[in-house]
Amino acid sequence: MRILYHHRTASKDGQAVHIEEMIEALRGLGHEVRIVAPAVGGDEGRMGDDVGWVHRLKAVLPRALYELMELGYSVVAYRKLVAAAREFRPDVIYERYNLFLLAGLMAKRKLGLPLLLEVNAPLVYEREQHSGGLSLKRLARWAEGTAWRGADAVLPVTAVLAGHVKAYGVPAERIHVVPNGINRAHFDEAPARDEAKRRLNLQGRLVLGFTGFVREWHGVDRIIDWMATPDAPPESHLLMVGDGPVRGALEAQAARLGLSSRVTFTGVVHRDAVPAHVAAFDIALQPAVTSYASPLKLMEYLALGKAVVAPATPNLMEVLTHELNALLFEERGAGALEAALTRVCRDAALRERLGEGSAHTIERLQLTWVGNARRAVALAQAARTAQGRAVA
Repeated sequence: MRILYHHRTASKDGQAVHIEEMIEALRGLGHEVRIVAPAVGGDEGRMGDDVGWVHRLKAVLPRALYELMELGYSVVAYRKLVAAAREFRPDVIYERYNLFLLAGLMAKRKLGLPLLLEVNAPLVYEREQHSGGLSLKRLARWAEGTAWRGADAVLPVTAVLAGHVKAYGVPAERIHVVPNGINRAHFDEAPARDEAKRRLNLQGRLVLGFTGFVREWHGVDRIIDWMATPDAPPESHLLMVGDGPVRGALEAQAARLGLSSRVTFTGVVHRDAVPAHVAAFDIALQPAVTSYASPLKLMEYLALGKAVVAPATPNLMEVLTHELNALLFEERGAGALEAALTRVCRDAALRERLGEGSAHTIERLQLTWVGNARRAVALAQAARTAQGRAVA
């Protein structure tokens, strides 16, 4: 197929990983992909390393004006899509949803092409709750609902998120849950655990690991507090693979508790080096999660067969099963996370069993980018077939 892939993302983070991996998987299956995206550094579709100008613009403009500019960008993107389509002659438009972004829907109506819409978050809700709020709330809800209802297929990353989509009136038969995945090739050459520990100078340690951009709500402070108690084995070591706004506070907390030698922050690690770090984990940590998310870090933990400790939230339980591939704890239970950590640290057989369950989860649930690409193509083909019947 010829796939016109559209997104509005310029950041170099988990969003970029999702976009790049999905495009690579589609191309690897033999499909042609033309990318329409914000131009960064002169390379079409390349993820930006620095989107600080966006944040600066957002900081100085009145919120309502910024939101209108977001909506106005749809016209710019629409023109790019139509121009690309006239040259490329695609079979389908695949768009990564963003708030106030209606370009894919506009192009679908203009060109008569099916539209697949990938949804990673309910952005009206998210921005109302976590990003300073919205000024044009009714306009934002209208734009979100219009985009979701107008797509031929909506691809939310969890069933929980699918509930948000359905609440906007999208028919259930047009909603298809496609979780995040992993690229097997990135993990095939990861070292064995002991070798990974040796490379990181963590021999003889019981390594509790976390990957990604750490924020206050992730609950890593609770893990450091627990490490200062007699319940934590003296050889336990917290390995934080990544960075984040609370790194300084966590390092200060570890120093205050006399744990500086037992907590390591790697800082930003290139994605190609992440598997070699995760390989060193004895226990993989997902202490908290956004209620509708499909965490990329979780897929990485599972790909390398790690014993996972995570809250028993509905979205995570779409992938995790208590005592099979994870030790789940009550999200709001007092001391529940700490009790789970104590148990899994004391029981090597449990860690081994959970690790074996994790190792089989990716294949059992087909949590790969190639699997996701196959599903997207099947949905695109079905949409084209349905469109042909409608025309006939």
